[in-house]
Amino acid sequence: MAGRHRVVIVGGGFAGLYAAKGLDDEAIELTVVDRRNFHLFQPLLYQVATGALAAGEISQPLRSIFRGQKHTEVVLGEAVDLDVDGRAVVLSDGARIPYDTLVVATGAHHTYFGHDDWATVAPGLKTVEDALEIRRRVLLAFETAEREADPAERLAWMSFVVVGGGPTGVELAGALGEIAHDTLRRDFRRIDPTQARITLVEGLDRILPTYPAGLSRAAVRQLERLGVIVRPKTMVEGIDARGVTVRAGGADGAAAPERIGARTVLWAAGVQAASFGRRVAAATGVTTDRAGRFAVEPDLSLPGHPEILALGDLAIVPWKPAEPAKPGRSGEGKPAKPVPGVAPAAIQEGRYAARAIKARAHGQPVPPFDYTDKGDVAVIGRLAGVCDIRWLGPIGRQSGFPAWSLWLGIHLTYLIGFSNRAVVLTRWAWSFVTHGRGSRLITGTPRLPPLETSKGDER
Repeated sequence: MAGRHRVVIVGGGFAGLYAAKGLDDEAIELTVVDRRNFHLFQPLLYQVATGALAAGEISQPLRSIFRGQKHTEVVLGEAVDLDVDGRAVVLSDGARIPYDTLVVATGAHHTYFGHDDWATVAPGLKTVEDALEIRRRVLLAFETAEREADPAERLAWMSFVVVGGGPTGVELAGALGEIAHDTLRRDFRRIDPTQARITLVEGLDRILPTYPAGLSRAAVRQLERLGVIVRPKTMVEGIDARGVTVRAGGADGAAAPERIGARTVLWAAGVQAASFGRRVAAATGVTTDRAGRFAVEPDLSLPGHPEILALGDLAIVPWKPAEPAKPGRSGEGKPAKPVPGVAPAAIQEGRYAARAIKARAHGQPVPPFDYTDKGDVAVIGRLAGVCDIRWLGPIGRQSGFPAWSLWLGIHLTYLIGFSNRAVVLTRWAWSFVTHGRGSRLITGTPRLPPLETSKGDER
């Protein structure tokens, strides 16, 4: 393989995967490094967390994905450092992987904005382990409520708070509403799951803030039909094992603190770039923003380091320039807008990176990255959802069944592996007909709380 251009991709998420799939080239020697041996389809992770799908149905081993790319090697390992002068990625076991071009696409993890102690009582949703832990907590909450004699404690165990009103939080809250009002409705003898209290908390003025206001209102109506209480302009000030302390009024915090009792709190409020990005920043001297992202060049490379590309959640990619205020109108116009941190954008960046690397390897010019906005879509329970396909104009703004149908089609299309698509489609069809969820397993040690110690004053 002497003479080939050596490319190392760190991260097997959407950006890294699609970059690697586009680099099946005789002139390229490719190494894909990931601390997991599989690609995870994160947009469906909440369905694992709520028992609709199994983890293996939305995952695909990296080695099977790249089986047909004879010049691609998969390395199971964690990148912990970067030797810029020697052009090598350093793994946790000390191994060094040399590169001519490095693609950093390590994704993001959830952040608690300086309150890392909340992590133990309010798990986020980024990994398979996160999803299984959330599923365990949700199902155990209903099981504990079934055994609880005190009505107030029973309600506390059947109370859930989702923090964050973006697509993940909205879809998660909607799925919890479906579980309570549909899936579990006839499964218990002492409790009525439809009495579950599900609260969605969002600090901004409305949920789904990147969608048009009309679609945000439609999402609220659909959530309320599932019994979800939507609390916009509500900031979280504290989280513990017995609930959440919030303050209404958004960032202004005009109201007095308020307590929402809940034994299960789920976090969907923010993300931060993975830690390897900080090592890249330290090694290259390129600064990042507070979320750990690099302001990349138009070709997605780091400033001063054309041999290093940052993709996906690690990159601030220019998209829409700032717009001045229109004549005769008040205000300061629209600020500059980066490419959103969503899966379709990461896929486009990965595909572009592959084209750019191949062009350089063959001595060809590299055009700047050009993002195509494909819109947004979120599902909110059975036959309900919202979508904003902006290139279609007003006709692309839909709610209810049209948005739900579009969501199904898009996710099946991008799910990796024909067998996964077939299994997921079958699962969804079965769930649609039976109203059931086939992966309601409590894994790990159940750790049911002793009833005599489950009581408290905060409810």
